[in-house]
Amino acid sequence: MTPTDHLVGYGAAIIAGLVIGLAGGGGSILTVPVFVYLFQIPPLIATTYSLFVVGATSLVGSVGYALKRQIDFTVTAAFAIPSFLSVFITRRFLVPAMPDPLFQFRSITIPRNEAILYFFAFVMIMAGLAMIRQPNLEEPASGRPRLGLLALDGLGVGVLTGTIGAGGGFLIVPMLVLLAGLTMHRAVATSVLIIAVNSFVGFMGDVHRDVIDWRFLLEFTAFSIGGILLGINLSRFFSPTYLKRGFGGLVLAVALYMLVKELGKL
Repeated sequence: MTPTDHLVGYGAAIIAGLVIGLAGGGGSILTVPVFVYLFQIPPLIATTYSLFVVGATSLVGSVGYALKRQIDFTVTAAFAIPSFLSVFITRRFLVPAMPDPLFQFRSITIPRNEAILYFFAFVMIMAGLAMIRQPNLEEPASGRPRLGLLALDGLGVGVLTGTIGAGGGFLIVPMLVLLAGLTMHRAVATSVLIIAVNSFVGFMGDVHRDVIDWRFLLEFTAFSIGGILLGINLSRFFSPTYLKRGFGGLVLAVALYMLVKELGKL
Protein backbone atom coordinates (compact mmCIF):
# COMPACT_ATOMS: atom_id res chain seq x y z
CA MET A 1 0.00 0.00 0.00
CA THR A 2 1.44 3.38 -1.05
CA PRO A 3 1.61 6.57 1.06
CA THR A 4 -0.79 8.12 -1.44
CA ASP A 5 -3.37 5.42 -0.67
CA HIS A 6 -3.01 6.18 3.04
CA LEU A 7 -3.44 9.91 2.40
CA VAL A 8 -6.52 9.38 0.23
CA GLY A 9 -7.95 6.91 2.74
CA TYR A 10 -7.65 9.26 5.70
CA GLY A 11 -9.02 12.08 3.56
CA ALA A 12 -12.04 9.89 2.81
CA ALA A 13 -12.45 9.36 6.57
CA ILE A 14 -12.75 13.13 7.03
CA ILE A 15 -15.28 13.35 4.19
CA ALA A 16 -17.35 10.50 5.67
CA GLY A 17 -17.56 12.28 9.02
CA LEU A 18 -18.26 15.61 7.33
CA VAL A 19 -21.22 14.17 5.40
CA ILE A 20 -22.69 12.51 8.52
CA GLY A 21 -22.50 15.86 10.33
CA LEU A 22 -24.05 17.79 7.46
CA ALA A 23 -26.73 15.36 6.30
CA GLY A 24 -27.33 12.91 9.18
CA GLY A 25 -26.05 9.91 7.24
CA GLY A 26 -24.65 8.80 3.93
CA GLY A 27 -20.98 9.31 4.75
CA SER A 28 -20.78 5.93 6.42
CA ILE A 29 -21.46 4.23 3.13
CA LEU A 30 -17.99 5.30 1.97
CA THR A 31 -16.05 3.58 4.73
CA VAL A 32 -16.34 -0.03 3.52
CA PRO A 33 -15.06 0.71 -0.03
CA VAL A 34 -12.21 2.76 1.48
CA PHE A 35 -11.19 -0.10 3.78
CA VAL A 36 -11.43 -2.71 1.01
CA TYR A 37 -9.88 -0.92 -1.97
CA LEU A 38 -7.42 1.50 -0.36
CA PHE A 39 -6.36 -0.37 2.78
CA GLN A 40 -6.76 -3.92 1.33
CA ILE A 41 -8.89 -5.14 4.25
CA PRO A 42 -11.11 -8.21 3.64
CA PRO A 43 -14.76 -7.18 3.09
CA LEU A 44 -16.25 -8.92 6.14
CA ILE A 45 -13.69 -7.34 8.49
CA ALA A 46 -14.14 -4.04 6.65
CA THR A 47 -17.84 -4.04 7.62
CA THR A 48 -16.80 -4.62 11.25
CA TYR A 49 -14.35 -1.70 11.11
CA SER A 50 -17.01 0.44 9.45
CA LEU A 51 -19.44 -0.20 12.29
CA PHE A 52 -16.90 1.02 14.85
CA VAL A 53 -15.92 4.11 12.86
CA VAL A 54 -19.53 5.06 12.15
CA GLY A 55 -20.56 4.38 15.75
CA ALA A 56 -17.77 6.41 17.33
CA THR A 57 -18.09 9.26 14.84
CA SER A 58 -21.86 9.46 15.21
CA LEU A 59 -21.66 9.25 19.01
CA VAL A 60 -19.38 12.28 19.15
CA GLY A 61 -21.67 14.09 16.76
CA SER A 62 -24.78 13.22 18.76
CA VAL A 63 -23.25 14.83 21.89
CA GLY A 64 -22.94 18.09 20.00
CA TYR A 65 -26.54 17.86 18.79
CA ALA A 66 -27.78 16.92 22.27
CA LEU A 67 -26.13 20.01 23.75
CA LYS A 68 -28.07 22.06 21.20
CA ARG A 69 -31.29 20.20 22.23
CA GLN A 70 -31.96 19.11 18.66
CA ILE A 71 -32.45 15.37 19.35
CA ASP A 72 -35.95 13.89 19.89
CA PHE A 73 -35.26 11.10 22.39
CA THR A 74 -38.80 9.66 22.24
CA VAL A 75 -38.51 9.13 18.50
CA THR A 76 -34.97 7.80 18.98
CA ALA A 77 -36.26 5.10 21.36
CA ALA A 78 -39.15 4.12 19.07
CA PHE A 79 -36.80 3.66 16.13
CA ALA A 80 -33.60 2.49 17.80
CA ILE A 81 -34.83 -0.26 20.14
CA PRO A 82 -36.19 -2.57 17.39
CA SER A 83 -33.34 -1.48 15.13
CA PHE A 84 -30.51 -2.43 17.47
CA LEU A 85 -32.17 -5.76 18.22
CA SER A 86 -32.24 -6.63 14.53
CA VAL A 87 -28.70 -5.37 13.88
CA PHE A 88 -27.32 -7.46 16.76
CA ILE A 89 -29.11 -10.61 15.61
CA THR A 90 -28.00 -10.03 12.02
CA ARG A 91 -24.38 -9.43 12.96
CA ARG A 92 -24.07 -12.10 15.64
CA PHE A 93 -25.98 -14.95 13.98
CA LEU A 94 -27.06 -14.34 10.36
CA VAL A 95 -23.81 -13.02 8.85
CA PRO A 96 -21.61 -15.80 10.37
CA ALA A 97 -24.12 -18.40 9.12
CA MET A 98 -23.73 -17.31 5.50
CA PRO A 99 -22.10 -20.15 3.50
CA ASP A 100 -18.78 -19.67 1.73
CA PRO A 101 -18.94 -19.66 -1.26
CA LEU A 102 -22.33 -18.02 -1.13
CA PHE A 103 -23.20 -18.84 -4.73
CA GLN A 104 -21.93 -21.51 -7.08
CA PHE A 105 -23.24 -22.42 -10.53
CA ARG A 106 -21.12 -24.51 -12.90
CA SER A 107 -17.85 -22.60 -13.36
CA ILE A 108 -19.09 -19.43 -11.62
CA THR A 109 -18.28 -19.20 -7.92
CA ILE A 110 -18.95 -16.14 -5.77
CA PRO A 111 -17.21 -16.23 -2.35
CA ARG A 112 -18.97 -14.72 0.65
CA ASN A 113 -16.65 -11.70 0.78
CA GLU A 114 -17.30 -10.82 -2.85
CA ALA A 115 -21.05 -11.39 -2.44
CA ILE A 116 -21.05 -8.84 0.38
CA LEU A 117 -19.41 -6.31 -1.93
CA TYR A 118 -21.97 -6.97 -4.69
CA PHE A 119 -24.78 -6.45 -2.19
CA PHE A 120 -23.06 -3.35 -0.84
CA ALA A 121 -22.74 -1.90 -4.36
CA PHE A 122 -26.43 -2.62 -5.00
CA VAL A 123 -27.43 -0.84 -1.79
CA MET A 124 -25.18 2.08 -2.73
CA ILE A 125 -26.90 2.40 -6.10
CA MET A 126 -30.32 2.38 -4.42
CA ALA A 127 -29.09 4.88 -1.82
CA GLY A 128 -27.57 7.18 -4.42
CA LEU A 129 -30.76 7.20 -6.49
CA ALA A 130 -32.85 7.80 -3.35
CA MET A 131 -30.64 10.75 -2.38
CA ILE A 132 -30.83 12.29 -5.84
CA ARG A 133 -34.60 11.82 -6.15
CA GLN A 134 -35.36 12.78 -2.56
CA PRO A 135 -38.23 15.28 -2.40
CA ASN A 136 -37.84 18.56 -0.56
CA LEU A 137 -38.35 17.61 3.09
CA GLU A 138 -37.68 20.99 4.63
CA GLU A 139 -41.24 21.10 6.00
CA PRO A 140 -42.13 18.37 8.56
CA ALA A 141 -45.16 16.15 7.98
CA SER A 142 -48.28 17.07 9.90
CA GLY A 143 -50.10 14.86 12.40
CA ARG A 144 -49.03 12.67 15.31
CA PRO A 145 -45.83 10.61 15.05
CA ARG A 146 -46.50 7.10 13.69
CA LEU A 147 -44.28 5.25 16.12
CA GLY A 148 -45.41 1.77 15.01
CA LEU A 149 -44.29 2.38 11.45
CA LEU A 150 -41.06 3.89 12.74
CA ALA A 151 -40.39 0.69 14.69
CA LEU A 152 -40.92 -1.45 11.57
CA ASP A 153 -38.60 0.81 9.60
CA GLY A 154 -36.08 0.43 12.42
CA LEU A 155 -36.15 -3.35 12.06
CA GLY A 156 -35.36 -3.11 8.35
CA VAL A 157 -32.57 -0.57 8.83
CA GLY A 158 -31.05 -2.80 11.52
CA VAL A 159 -30.80 -5.74 9.12
CA LEU A 160 -29.15 -3.49 6.52
CA THR A 161 -26.67 -2.08 9.04
CA GLY A 162 -25.80 -5.54 10.32
CA THR A 163 -25.22 -6.91 6.82
CA ILE A 164 -23.11 -4.21 5.17
CA GLY A 165 -21.80 -2.08 8.04
CA ALA A 166 -23.48 1.17 6.94
CA GLY A 167 -25.52 3.27 9.33
CA GLY A 168 -28.56 3.65 7.07
CA GLY A 169 -28.91 7.39 7.53
CA PHE A 170 -30.09 7.78 3.93
CA LEU A 171 -33.19 5.78 5.00
CA ILE A 172 -33.55 7.10 8.55
CA VAL A 173 -33.73 10.85 7.90
CA PRO A 174 -36.68 10.80 5.43
CA MET A 175 -38.62 8.46 7.72
CA LEU A 176 -38.10 10.74 10.73
CA VAL A 177 -39.50 13.65 8.73
CA LEU A 178 -42.41 11.75 7.15
CA LEU A 179 -43.41 9.45 10.03
CA ALA A 180 -42.31 11.38 13.13
CA GLY A 181 -43.04 14.91 11.93
CA LEU A 182 -39.57 16.21 12.76
CA THR A 183 -38.04 19.20 11.03
CA MET A 184 -35.17 18.36 8.72
CA HIS A 185 -32.50 19.62 11.13
CA ARG A 186 -34.00 17.70 14.09
CA ALA A 187 -34.28 14.60 11.89
CA VAL A 188 -30.58 14.89 11.01
CA ALA A 189 -29.62 15.26 14.68
CA THR A 190 -31.83 12.35 15.79
CA SER A 191 -30.55 10.18 12.93
CA VAL A 192 -26.94 10.63 14.09
CA LEU A 193 -27.79 9.24 17.56
CA ILE A 194 -29.71 6.30 16.07
CA ILE A 195 -26.77 5.50 13.76
CA ALA A 196 -24.39 5.57 16.75
CA VAL A 197 -26.52 3.08 18.71
CA ASN A 198 -27.04 0.77 15.73
CA SER A 199 -23.39 0.75 14.73
CA PHE A 200 -22.01 0.04 18.19
CA VAL A 201 -24.51 -2.76 18.76
CA GLY A 202 -23.48 -4.31 15.44
CA PHE A 203 -19.81 -3.96 16.31
CA MET A 204 -20.34 -5.68 19.68
CA GLY A 205 -21.81 -8.62 17.81
CA ASP A 206 -18.46 -8.97 15.98
CA VAL A 207 -15.80 -7.98 18.48
CA HIS A 208 -15.49 -11.48 19.94
CA ARG A 209 -14.75 -12.99 16.51
CA ASP A 210 -12.40 -10.73 14.56
CA VAL A 211 -8.75 -9.79 15.14
CA ILE A 212 -8.82 -6.00 15.18
CA ASP A 213 -5.97 -3.61 14.40
CA TRP A 214 -6.92 -1.09 17.07
CA ARG A 215 -4.14 1.39 16.29
CA PHE A 216 -5.20 1.72 12.65
CA LEU A 217 -8.89 1.73 13.53
CA LEU A 218 -8.53 4.48 16.13
CA GLU A 219 -6.41 6.60 13.76
CA PHE A 220 -9.01 6.31 11.01
CA THR A 221 -11.81 7.06 13.48
CA ALA A 222 -10.02 10.18 14.74
CA PHE A 223 -10.01 11.63 11.21
CA SER A 224 -13.70 10.78 10.79
CA ILE A 225 -14.55 12.44 14.12
CA GLY A 226 -12.73 15.56 12.96
CA GLY A 227 -14.95 15.52 9.88
CA ILE A 228 -18.22 15.27 11.81
CA LEU A 229 -17.25 18.11 14.17
CA LEU A 230 -16.57 20.27 11.13
CA GLY A 231 -19.85 19.15 9.54
CA ILE A 232 -21.92 20.02 12.61
CA ASN A 233 -20.45 23.52 12.69
CA LEU A 234 -21.13 24.00 8.98
CA SER A 235 -24.59 22.40 8.95
CA ARG A 236 -26.45 25.63 9.72
CA PHE A 237 -25.20 27.11 6.44
CA PHE A 238 -26.48 24.32 4.17
CA SER A 239 -29.71 22.55 3.31
CA PRO A 240 -29.38 18.81 4.17
CA THR A 241 -31.80 17.95 1.36
CA TYR A 242 -29.61 19.48 -1.36
CA LEU A 243 -26.45 18.12 0.24
CA LYS A 244 -27.88 14.61 0.04
CA ARG A 245 -28.68 15.04 -3.64
CA GLY A 246 -25.13 16.10 -4.41
CA PHE A 247 -23.66 13.31 -2.33
CA GLY A 248 -25.93 10.82 -4.10
CA GLY A 249 -23.94 11.35 -7.29
CA LEU A 250 -20.69 10.48 -5.49
CA VAL A 251 -22.27 7.34 -4.01
CA LEU A 252 -23.35 6.19 -7.49
CA ALA A 253 -19.85 6.74 -8.87
CA VAL A 254 -18.25 4.69 -6.07
CA ALA A 255 -20.83 1.91 -6.54
CA LEU A 256 -20.08 1.69 -10.27
CA TYR A 257 -16.35 1.55 -9.52
CA MET A 258 -16.95 -1.34 -7.11
CA LEU A 259 -19.00 -3.27 -9.67
CA VAL A 260 -16.35 -2.82 -12.36
CA LYS A 261 -13.62 -4.04 -9.97
CA GLU A 262 -15.60 -7.07 -8.78
CA LEU A 263 -16.96 -8.11 -12.18
CA GLY A 264 -13.42 -7.96 -13.51
CA LYS A 265 -12.51 -10.81 -11.15
CA LEU A 266 -15.07 -13.22 -12.67
